[in-house]
Amino acid sequence: MYEAVPEEFIYSVNRKVLLGASVFALIIPSAIADVFPASGPVIGGKKARIYSAGQAAAPKKAPVAIKRAIWAANQLSSKPYCYGGGHRSFDDSGYDCSGTISYVLGAAGLISSPMSSRDLRHYGRRGRGKWITIYARKGHTFAVIAGLRLDTTPYDNYTGRWAPGWQTTDRSPRGFVARHPVGL
Repeated sequence: MYEAVPEEFIYSVNRKVLLGASVFALIIPSAIADVFPASGPVIGGKKARIYSAGQAAAPKKAPVAIKRAIWAANQLSSKPYCYGGGHRSFDDSGYDCSGTISYVLGAAGLISSPMSSRDLRHYGRRGRGKWITIYARKGHTFAVIAGLRLDTTPYDNYTGRWAPGWQTTDRSPRGFVARHPVGL
């Protein structure tokens, strides 16, 4: 019976198509990975610390996902606030609150595509996490990562620049739902 089947049926995949798919499979993941940093500043202890020009150093003892989230947030400090920014893709010219939080979660390998504030209200597990907590409500979200707040609003009486960045002042979680990635 095998001999009765036409050779085209047995070898239905063209070698050029197979080669093209293989090259595509090798190039695309590395291009996506290039959006997020693989290294950055670290500091001793268990808490992150702002060290220079709005950049944060990740704790040496933090899990790799948390370090990557912090290093990714550092990349956003030069980006402007842009309503809807970071929603279509992790790579954008500006970011809003949920675009910012999505970016750091994506860099940490915790989500595969950006999420809205509404989606983040149901992300992961309820409550505060050990390393990262996302605070979400209708219309806004921010995160506390290794002890530092990542936010797009200058919560200190709304003075200052609206943009993704690290904040040293606390923000009341009142009205927000606290969520965290499983295990973090």
